[in-house]
Amino acid sequence: MTGIIEVENLSKQYGSGTKALSDVSLSINEGEIIALLGPNGAGKTTLISIICGLVVPTGGTVRVGGHDIRTDWRAARKLIGLVPQEITLEPFETVMNCVRFTRGLYGEGPDDAYIEQILRSLSLWDKRDAATKELSGGMKRRVLIAKALAHRPKILFLDEPTAGVDVALRRGMWQVVEELRREGVTIILTTHYLEEAEAMADRVGVINKGQLLLVKPTAELMGEFGKKTLTIELDQPLTLIPDELTGRNLRLTADGRSLCYEYDTRAERTGIARLLGDLAELGITVRDVSTQQSNLEEIFMSLVSEPRQEESA
Repeated sequence: MTGIIEVENLSKQYGSGTKALSDVSLSINEGEIIALLGPNGAGKTTLISIICGLVVPTGGTVRVGGHDIRTDWRAARKLIGLVPQEITLEPFETVMNCVRFTRGLYGEGPDDAYIEQILRSLSLWDKRDAATKELSGGMKRRVLIAKALAHRPKILFLDEPTAGVDVALRRGMWQVVEELRREGVTIILTTHYLEEAEAMADRVGVINKGQLLLVKPTAELMGEFGKKTLTIELDQPLTLIPDELTGRNLRLTADGRSLCYEYDTRAERTGIARLLGDLAELGITVRDVSTQQSNLEEIFMSLVSEPRQEESA
């Protein structure tokens, strides 16, 4: 099935020689939420900017809704709404007029009822007549989202949408994102709040040094790269791990009251049953056990900090 966005062998090299993107290929399905993760300077914003027609690529092709972004740019851009990282608003214009103006830029006629709907959903209706300079940073970011939605786009790009936004506003914004997903809007976001990507995204893509390292369903990524740690709380503290248990990937906590055992969730056998049996044979009484799954942040850091071996052809 052809995605609503098709990126093939995309590259971008600036005049200074800096390679921002290198041979990136990506297919995004209609109606999904995909999170793009990567450190600062990884190429996330460059990728978004090229798809949105703001930056010209050095090589490769991009199609949005079947339209080439270079040869059929007008039709492609009409499908897209973009919420940029930077807050750029006319400081003396009202919230209502800002959104009206953006709608007009896309050739759409007046529709104040629809704009009211957007502003209400973003808790901006009470601020409709306020100049944007009077708003807080979080409210200004909401105005950017309203502007991006003004022409009813099928695709919404959110580039660090919750940066500088307080917890209450952040939760409200994600409720809006979830509602847009239910309406069939395709959403591509970049974020440093990895717990949000883990909770919201259908798929996660990891970009580092201009290369797309992987794109996987979030649950699959968690399962494939996630480790689990079994914490075994002991009835009596130990001073050392017994010799009989060496080589088991065990760690004794500083107070000696717990053993931590890390295991691979994909392994056919975890070794937990054998470990607990050996503890019983050694006369070590277990008070309690608990497990903790690696989160997306830990997985992300392992991907961008360790060299990945290229698969052989």
